[in-house]
Amino acid sequence: MTFLAAYLVFLLVFGVIDVIWLSLMAGALYRPALGDALLERIRWMPALLFYFAFPAGLIHFALMPALAGGSALSAFVNGALLGLLAYGTYDLTNYATLRRWTLAITLADLVYGSLVAGVSTLAAYAGVVTMRGWGWL
Repeated sequence: MTFLAAYLVFLLVFGVIDVIWLSLMAGALYRPALGDALLERIRWMPALLFYFAFPAGLIHFALMPALAGGSALSAFVNGALLGLLAYGTYDLTNYATLRRWTLAITLADLVYGSLVAGVSTLAAYAGVVTMRGWGWL
């Protein structure tokens, strides 16, 4: 039950932050550099696979150990490190192989991925601790 509760909190926080990020940065950062390389319509299946798998990995590898150790700081730091690794894999590969992929996009995404993963993992930690305090978990 703890995993599911944490997953739902993470998914909510991550989803809200990501919608805001993409709404602000699509026109300011991505579209000017990538232009017609971007699809007119998003391919939903791969997007949904990421949005549902990424939180599960962070809950398993960052949040659950932090809960076991009772450390909110560990939740944030380990979440941020895993976010840096995940976003780094994507961004650094793109920067290494795609003509239009810029250093600005790479650096912005690395910072963003680290922060959104750390904050979302921390929010899930706080949510679980709160629910435990209420006797829900």
